[in-house]
Amino acid sequence: MATTVSSVIVFVVSLLVGGVAIHLGATFALKGKDYTYAVVTALLGSLAWTGVEVAFSLADVSLGSLASVLALVVWVGVVKWRYRAGWLRAGLIGVFAWIAALLVLSLLSLLGVTAVDAYGVPGV
Repeated sequence: MATTVSSVIVFVVSLLVGGVAIHLGATFALKGKDYTYAVVTALLGSLAWTGVEVAFSLADVSLGSLASVLALVVWVGVVKWRYRAGWLRAGLIGVFAWIAALLVLSLLSLLGVTAVDAYGVPGV
């Protein structure tokens, strides 16, 4: 039971970190929405990314890096849709979110918190 609780806590914290990163990215790239909006975007982006990866896996299609590139395009599409932005602006949100996620995770690491990720932000 303790392992399940720990897993849920890590998931929630990782999703919140991803939300912070997307919120900061959206704030830098345009007038961002509120933090809750960014957390939902992180969750939807994470699900979209995972969906593409699982689809390629189930179809037994081995495209290597191309599958990851396609998943990234789908993720940017989710950001584009959620923030009603163009492809370039959504890509900028993604770049800023990636940088913000690295900074937040580095800060958490300095504080001794190393078990979390930034769900909803690809490549972190």
